[in-house]
Amino acid sequence: MANYPQLDNSSGVWNLRDVYDAVTGGYWPNANNRAIVAGGFTPSYTSVISDFNMASSGTTTSFGSLDIARGEFGAMSNFTRCVFAGGNETPGGTNSNTLDYVQFATKGNTANFGTIGADSQRTQGVGGNATRGVFTEGTSDTNQIQYITINSLGNAVDFGDRTLSGTYAAGVTSPTRTCFGGAFTPSTSNVIDFIEIATTGNAVDFGDLSNSIRDAGGCSSSTKGVFMAGITPSYLNVLDLITIASQGNATDYGDLTSAARGNTGVSNSVAGFSCGGETSPAVVETINKFVIATGGTATDFGDLIEPTKNSASNSAAHGGLNDGYQGTRPIPFNEAGGDVGMFSGGSGDSDSIQTINISSTGNAQEFGSLALARRQFAGGFSNKTRSLTANGYMSSPSTGYPAVIEYVEFATKGNSADFGDTSAGSETGGAFANNTRGVFALGVVSPAIVNTVEYVTISSIGNAADFGNLTVARHGPAGLSSNTRGLIGGGATPGLSDVIDYVTISSVGDFTDFGNLSVARSQSAGANSTTRGVFAGGASPTTSSNINTIDYITIATTGNANDFGDLITARRGLHGSVASNTIKGTFAGGQTPSNTAEIDQITIASTANATDFGDLIVANNNVAAAANGHGGLVGG
Repeated sequence: MANYPQLDNSSGVWNLRDVYDAVTGGYWPNANNRAIVAGGFTPSYTSVISDFNMASSGTTTSFGSLDIARGEFGAMSNFTRCVFAGGNETPGGTNSNTLDYVQFATKGNTANFGTIGADSQRTQGVGGNATRGVFTEGTSDTNQIQYITINSLGNAVDFGDRTLSGTYAAGVTSPTRTCFGGAFTPSTSNVIDFIEIATTGNAVDFGDLSNSIRDAGGCSSSTKGVFMAGITPSYLNVLDLITIASQGNATDYGDLTSAARGNTGVSNSVAGFSCGGETSPAVVETINKFVIATGGTATDFGDLIEPTKNSASNSAAHGGLNDGYQGTRPIPFNEAGGDVGMFSGGSGDSDSIQTINISSTGNAQEFGSLALARRQFAGGFSNKTRSLTANGYMSSPSTGYPAVIEYVEFATKGNSADFGDTSAGSETGGAFANNTRGVFALGVVSPAIVNTVEYVTISSIGNAADFGNLTVARHGPAGLSSNTRGLIGGGATPGLSDVIDYVTISSVGDFTDFGNLSVARSQSAGANSTTRGVFAGGASPTTSSNINTIDYITIATTGNANDFGDLITARRGLHGSVASNTIKGTFAGGQTPSNTAEIDQITIASTANATDFGDLIVANNNVAAAANGHGGLVGG
């Protein structure tokens, strides 16, 4: 793990980039990707609190219990604490004025926080920021808004009034503003109104929802709010979008997988989740997920522990709070998270494109298909939005070497599209990129090993252009880069090489000697952060077999590589098969000598042996890999 002082309780100084890296890498102690779902109707009211990790699909696990079983209530949170407000203890019966809470970092039962100003069922219109939680007091004849200071135990205090009285409202929030949408008044309403969280007072009209609804869910990024489903009295599956900072009517944003009411919403800065609800007449356990930045039709994420509706839910990440920063971000962080790793093609002339979430261990998932099934690429590379694969080898037709470049967009699952052509068909090259330019060595232009290097501008579809030449012609090298400098290490000449070459990515020209690997090798993999490069595995001439050796270099400083640690399993067929973000490098597949599905991971800033990450869908070697935040070069 990188040396983040706050993680070992020592004093120190760190910048916002460090905080963000720790958060997105899963190292921040505030559990930014933990989502909590509590209580609800199952068909009786339950006290169960469950949780799931928003960064990885799967079923929820038990977290603890509420002090009082109830439903139709709300939850507010900051980075560390989730507070539950009010609710209904028996359907059509006793209302609750309870405020209780849990700490995200510690599983267990709730503790008393205080009380709300009145018995308040249906406090489902909730919001707030890292300091203050706000909620609507939810009886049909009341328009009251109350608030708490989340880090200070105590009773709720009057904030002001909504523009209308009613119950079953939904709330969305940014770090500065909360918006309430819909209500039962006793007819359904399309009203959206808002408050500035820091300033007590009455709500102001914001605009209108696309439908008059009640009993909907809400979730947010730092800038966008999404109202999910609800009842009109017909059940809806619609997602309505607002930009929280700009008053106006909501617009259609996509759909859930099924119409629902009584669903509850959680979010991090990347994704929104609709949890449970009633889908007429059944109460369901389904969790739907969608990307907040793009919208579209939601997908199945996993399941709650049990079917439930009218639960309360929240997360340490809601409203984009997981950045560890209150207010406007001073630098343009990548809203896509920079955590998508992509592996394309491979042995047996595979056309499969698979993805992983680099920050969360787990197995790969299907993304789409290449136009041409192939392996042993000249390179895989990316910027923050687009992944490219160049050339490769096709068994059918025999000895086929297509001179093609294909691409996909990280945000949109599906098949690849044509990008352009290279100067010649080739295989087993090495590649690297920054957020602007992708550079790749052709490797073998059958039957010759060549030193030709070409490049593309990743954002502009078109043919590759000549970049320059390697110091030594070779195939099967590993590539890595910083934002300014690209490196090619190892390969076969046909004898195995320990040479590391480098160039300045922005300037076309020939490569220069950088230093040497600790072991001559080919078919190895390269990963990088913004400052450090890592070469892993491959085939060694000294043992005539696979190796597990991992070397590292400081990219800005020429010199020989140093020992980093070892892969779990010695293997070759890794060149091009690594995806990384600012924290982790992941190495997928390879030959041991048989093909393997194994994915190993390392923390790039630390010297240590690799650990298990998960598995590819099928055992494979010689895949092409990329990531939308590789090495932190494209994540903002």
